[in-house]
Amino acid sequence: MGHAHESNTKRIWIVLAILTIVTTVEVALGIVKPAGLHLHGWGTSWLNWIFIILTIVKAYYIAWAFMHLEGEKPWLRRAIVWTAVFLICYLVTLVLIEGGYLYDTLAPLVKW
Repeated sequence: MGHAHESNTKRIWIVLAILTIVTTVEVALGIVKPAGLHLHGWGTSWLNWIFIILTIVKAYYIAWAFMHLEGEKPWLRRAIVWTAVFLICYLVTLVLIEGGYLYDTLAPLVKW
C-alpha cells in the first residue's frame, strides 16, 4: 500500500537544458552584438527587445517549473502570470521613456 514516488530526474534535466539554451543565446548575443539588431524599433534597439523577451521567457519558465504553477488551478496561474506580465511591461515602459529622456538630455554633455 506504499505510495510510488516518481523520479523527477528527467524533468530536472529538461528544465536545465531549456534554461541553458536560453541563457546561451542571451550570452552569445551579448558577446557578438550583431550590427543588424542595433536598429531602433519601439523605443530601443531590437537587441534590447530580444534580451527583454528572453528574460521574461526564463522568468516564466522558472516560475512554471520551480514554483509548480503547472499544477495549480487556472485562475491562480493567470493571477500570478498576468500580474507579473503587467508589472514587467509597466517597468519596461518606464525604463524606456526615462532612458530616452536621459539620453536626449545628456547627449550634448556626455560622450557615449
